[in-house]
Order: sequence, then structure tokens, then C-alpha cells
Amino acid sequence: MNGDKNSLDIERLIEKILSDDEFLSYEIIPQKAFSLDSTLEKIKQSELYNLFDAFICTDSPLARLKHSSILASIKAQNYLKKPTICTISVRDKNSIAIQGEILGLNEFDIRIFLALKGDPIRLGDQPQAKGVFESNSYMLFDIINALNDGKDLANLNIKDNGRKIYPFAVVNSFANDMENIYKRMFRKVQKGAIALVTQPIYDINNAKELLLILERVNKELGKNAKLILGYHPVSSLKAAEFLYNKLPGCYIPSKWIDKLRNASDERSLGLELSRNLYKELRAVYPKIHFMCANSIKMAESIILE
Repeated sequence: MNGDKNSLDIERLIEKILSDDEFLSYEIIPQKAFSLDSTLEKIKQSELYNLFDAFICTDSPLARLKHSSILASIKAQNYLKKPTICTISVRDKNSIAIQGEILGLNEFDIRIFLALKGDPIRLGDQPQAKGVFESNSYMLFDIINALNDGKDLANLNIKDNGRKIYPFAVVNSFANDMENIYKRMFRKVQKGAIALVTQPIYDINNAKELLLILERVNKELGKNAKLILGYHPVSSLKAAEFLYNKLPGCYIPSKWIDKLRNASDERSLGLELSRNLYKELRAVYPKIHFMCANSIKMAESIILE
């Protein structure tokens, strides 16, 4: 695949992620709306804009209808003038559609993809919809590996040369048996994932354990994949209880629940706990993916403190 001197520093971003340098990405959740301008303009005007290395556009999380992650990624990258990582869920598309989208996005210099299986339809707001699920998220790695070799999934030649495409993966941040996390990390890195974005982390020892697991995987495979620690502030007891009871693959300490339940001001305490956690994570490992449901003001209250 050919490089392009006019591309938007995608290769420089990849070099930064694969180095020991700090890295900070910010999640953009396209809304159920015709325009993204309001969301993007708030980011552009924020004091945090210059701190973000990249943005990750989600693909209808919880199977709720949202603006297309494909088109949102093009819009965000053009609007914000920084690399955008496009999330693709295999829930909604078969391999023909996914291959076609990745081919087309290469021309717009969208070349980093976060592979997801996708949340089940029953969780969402579109009960009439049917999941596709031709395969699992590993199919996306096969597609990207093939396209980087100038082939499609049927091993047929692509007619021209594109720019290199980079696969990222998502991993749970916690499991009752952490060996299951190891197995998933191993397979995703083996398939070609160069970075693994975790579910939100709320315990510093949990973060350290994940780093040790990836170190083991890299050593066994001779790779240099990097972890990007998922971070999501908690500002209410309801949010904490949702994470504790409903979000698989994520662990929030019961002491957070207890403190919030007894707090006179849930929001203030939640943000204080979250702010302290953010500082701890940055001190242990400087690659963070910041998620806060598009609330750039909340992000400012954490990062700029």
C-alpha cells in the first residue's frame, strides 16, 4: 500500500501510539440527528482541543440509532483537522458492505478502524431491526489484512493501491477469570490489532494487571501492541450502579457505590473520585481514551483541574 505525503499525519499518530509517548483520544458519539456541527464545534472551541491526539467515533452503541459512524468520521476529521478512528460493528453489515466502506474511506484518509462485534439489538431502540452478524469482530482484521495486501476477502485483486489501514480492537477491562482477557488479547493481537482500547477502568490495580497481560501477549507473539486505557467519569450513584450491575467486562469498586450512596452531593463526590482516578491512571500509564457522552465540559473539569 502506498503512503501519501498529504495525509493527515495518520502515520505520525500510529508512531506515537506505538511509542512510549503520552496519548489522549476523545470519544465522539454521533447523535440521532442530521448534523454533527454543534458537537464538533464545542470540541473545537474547548481548551482541550490541542490536548487531544485523535477522536474515536462510535457506531450506534447499545444498538441505539445514531448518525452513521462512517460519515461522522469523515465529517469529524475534516472539521477538527485531527485523525479520527472509525468504529465499525459487524452487527449491522456483512463483509461486502464492510469491505466497500473501508475501500471508500481510504480516499478520505480514514484509515484507522476500531473493530466491534456490536451490542445486541434487544438492548436498543429499534426493535424492528435484525442483526447481521455474518461473523465476529475478527472478520474486520481479516478484511484489513487482505486489503493491505491488495486483495479482498475472496482473494481477488484490488485494482489500485491504497494507503495503509490500521486495525484497533476493544477488550474488556475485567473478568472474574482474567485468563479470558488474556485469550482475547492474544487472538486480537495475533490477528493484527496494533492497539487495544479497554472498557472503562475504575481500579488502578485492574489497569496494572491489564498492562501485565498485554506484556505477556506481546512477548509470546513478538509484537508491540499497545493498550489504551478506557476512562469514563462517574457523576451519580445511578451511573455507578449501572456500571456495577449492568456493564459486562467492566469493574467498579463497591466502595465507590457506598461512598456515592452516602454522599450529600453525588455529582461533586463522583467527579472528585473520577478526577483522582484519572491522575492515577496517567501516572501509571499515559495512554488514555476519554469517554464522557459528548460532555466536553465534564472532560474539562477532569483534565484541566
